[in-house]
Amino acid sequence: MPLRTRGDAGQAFPIYITVVGGLLFLALAYFAVGQAAATRSEAQTAADAAALGAALETRDRLADEWLANVLEPDSWQDIFEGEASVPSACWRAHELAARNDGSVDCEPDGLLGYTVVAQTNDTVGDTIVPGTEEQKATESATAVIEARCSVKPPAEEADRDALPRLSCKGEVWDLEPDDLSDLPRPEDLFDVHLAD
Repeated sequence: MPLRTRGDAGQAFPIYITVVGGLLFLALAYFAVGQAAATRSEAQTAADAAALGAALETRDRLADEWLANVLEPDSWQDIFEGEASVPSACWRAHELAARNDGSVDCEPDGLLGYTVVAQTNDTVGDTIVPGTEEQKATESATAVIEARCSVKPPAEEADRDALPRLSCKGEVWDLEPDDLSDLPRPEDLFDVHLAD
């Protein structure tokens, strides 16, 4: 019987090293994608919080304006449409973005909304993907304020001193000028949500 030569002994070892190296490279690539997704998520959280914060601040100011003018029903519709003179609440967007480790550009979006573009302060970091060391995530969000109420004039024309009936998405307030103890809250008057 002829002797077998062992010329192809050890051939599997280089293949094994190549496969393990490829798997490690893929693992590092997935890790880089995960880091980028986490950074992007941080930016979206900062944008959402900033836009909602600015809108909620404006909602509260509009509600305060309504309370200040509750005995002047002719001004109610302007307040519900956002035409009351309340200052911009972009300062609130900057404050909330800073709490979420980001910075923002904030713009009022019409009379009853805010559009915010947020950028993370942190970068994606060192990965096997070149150029990510200085890459920051940027995301945007828009929050809108919608009036929940409609105004119905008093039933009796002769009763000119009566305040209009306020109907707010299923709740009705019959306001009495001499008893203003039960008034709607800001969340009863206005709805705040992120735009789609």
